[in-house]
Amino acid sequence: MNQQSEKVYLRRNIMIEPLFNQWYAWSYLISPATAAMYIANLHLKIMESFIAAPQVHVSALKNPANLGGPFLNYDASRVGEIRALREKTIRENERMLVLADSIRKLDKTLAEEADGHSLEPLYKKVPEALRGYVELVYDRNNHASTRFIEGLLYRSPFYNPSAQSLMLRLSDKDERSFVFSTPRLANGNGLRLDIPFSHPGIDDLFKMKDEPRPLGFIKEALGVPDADDAKFAELFTTEPPPPPPPRFDGEGVRIRYFGHACILIESAKTSVLCDPVISYSSADGIPRFTFDDLPEQIDYVLLTHNHQDHCMFETLLQLRHKIKTIVVPKNSGGELIDPSLKLILHNAGFPQVMEIDEMETIAVEGGGITGLPFLGEHADLNIRTKIAYLVNLKGRTIVCAADSNNIEPRLYEHLQDFVKQTDVVFIGMECDGAPLSWLYGPLLTRPLARKMDQSRRFDGSTFEKAIDIVERLSPRQVYVYAMGQEPWLTYLTSIQYTCESRPIVESDKLVEACSGQGLVAERLFGQKEILLEAL
Repeated sequence: MNQQSEKVYLRRNIMIEPLFNQWYAWSYLISPATAAMYIANLHLKIMESFIAAPQVHVSALKNPANLGGPFLNYDASRVGEIRALREKTIRENERMLVLADSIRKLDKTLAEEADGHSLEPLYKKVPEALRGYVELVYDRNNHASTRFIEGLLYRSPFYNPSAQSLMLRLSDKDERSFVFSTPRLANGNGLRLDIPFSHPGIDDLFKMKDEPRPLGFIKEALGVPDADDAKFAELFTTEPPPPPPPRFDGEGVRIRYFGHACILIESAKTSVLCDPVISYSSADGIPRFTFDDLPEQIDYVLLTHNHQDHCMFETLLQLRHKIKTIVVPKNSGGELIDPSLKLILHNAGFPQVMEIDEMETIAVEGGGITGLPFLGEHADLNIRTKIAYLVNLKGRTIVCAADSNNIEPRLYEHLQDFVKQTDVVFIGMECDGAPLSWLYGPLLTRPLARKMDQSRRFDGSTFEKAIDIVERLSPRQVYVYAMGQEPWLTYLTSIQYTCESRPIVESDKLVEACSGQGLVAERLFGQKEILLEAL
């Protein structure tokens, strides 16, 4: 039989990395304005630093404390390749660099000339690249800012899907280096497909984990060049996969913890997957649920906020063909620091994306999904794209509070009457958190004092804050999650806790206090299954 006509399956241990200009892609590298700022103020600067002093990067990464820092994970022998990539980036992203510079110049103009009088005369001073793509606005205290017309930017020359690609390779290990500070160079390991994230062939590819198709079909669908035939064929097998797990058909509700903040909530009729970050199958031995443990159809995917470890395109692209609806926090639109997640997902090829506002409920079969206010974790920036979820199925209530930091206990006092008693609360307690500049630094157009930066962090609740949430929401079961502890997550979080780490100490105190009150309590790691009887 001709190899191209033989029906094959995609191997179970296939791993993908979505790339933008060869850098690991996340949502801020899809939105045009934020992508421009990250190219200019992070990617190019890291490459320039490595070219000038590669040994500094090599030495820095010998210290585990620097694993999440701006250091390239290559040795000095790769300087030539990084230099070539830098030159390629400048050449192919000329418009984006102009856009980033225009954003900086416009911020400077507003800071110097917007004094409370009409902003209309300043439109003439908007840099040419931004003309017609922005609105100049004041807040109530006459502080001027820019509102980006995001939908139009996606239809402008600044949105360039050809910068997107996928790296495919086989992997049987959890270990991966931190992905956000190192571009992917050609090294013979893996196959890169120069296709945008919206490409329908991606769905065809991942359907083939369970549905065999001719190799020639998927090669043509993805536009794989003949020169890559051998590498491409290695990704497939004629061996059928194990039978899919039976759909949950119990009378009540099953909850499965997949690691970090990923929770699957199922009744016999409805499946809800929150913040999907899924482990690949691995020989490393730690029990975990994987892609193989997901239902054939996922009715709702809930995203709590727009950070890389909660809105993860590596997972979402593999699940797109299974997902009926993605639910995201409602966004007021136009803030550079807070791009619309709905627009990001639409332009990445997800057809059904629904926004939910605070205290708004979406009816689902057997219950509903309600958005709850979510404070903290965003370094005091005016980020609207964040929400916790109250999931009600079969009379059971589950709160996925993500990285909520209880900085204002009166919020939960107000929520107490609405939520009443809950069955299960999941709460994040990564209470150290990185400083503001670690994530949002490339979007800042003016320097931020170090003391200010260090005081404004991406931190979850301490014991005192978390126990107050528990007392207000009156759950029967309390689980600490979203801690980034699993070894298959270090490439996203760079977290390496010890028993003395503050988040571990604080979460241990919460588990002990809850257990002392007769509640089921645990800090989750690896996998967990919770069964709730129907009411």
